[in-house]
Amino acid sequence: MSRIGRKPINIPNGVNVSFIDGVFHAKGPNGELSQVVNPNIYVEIADSVINVSRKNDEKFNRALHGLTRSLIFNMVEGVTKGFSKTLEINGVGYKAQKQAKNLVLNLGYSHPVIVKEEDGITLEVQGANKIIVRGADKQKVGQFAANIRSKRPPEPYKGKGIKYDYEIIRRKEGKAGKSAKK
Repeated sequence: MSRIGRKPINIPNGVNVSFIDGVFHAKGPNGELSQVVNPNIYVEIADSVINVSRKNDEKFNRALHGLTRSLIFNMVEGVTKGFSKTLEINGVGYKAQKQAKNLVLNLGYSHPVIVKEEDGITLEVQGANKIIVRGADKQKVGQFAANIRSKRPPEPYKGKGIKYDYEIIRRKEGKAGKSAKK
């Protein structure tokens, strides 16, 4: 049996969950999320605990068991605490500004790059080089942060670009380092 799939999920105070017609709904202080669940997976809600089980031990159902439990857990976590990703901008003249619901990035191009805030996502700029992406949906937060990072990914020679705060850039020597080794 799936180790992750058989773990019960505790429902915190202030969160309403329901499982109706194969769709799991979670509503809390940070918003409302829903997820379609495969008919081979059973979701039982009782006494502020959610249990996920599967129809049989076929390979496909075993794979869905842990996945479905993780998705439901992330939904409950998202509507209570929320998720965030932090991005850092490195480079001379590179900076970020928040203008109304837009993020304006100066990334060394001939024009500023404008990123519009989506519904369910909030952007926060700290200083001129730190962007925090927040939201209730873990997948949406990660994808939005990846889209911002793709505007100028970090390069290995000087380390300029947009990177995650935990990311480590492998640096290369460049031309001068190659000739110095001989």
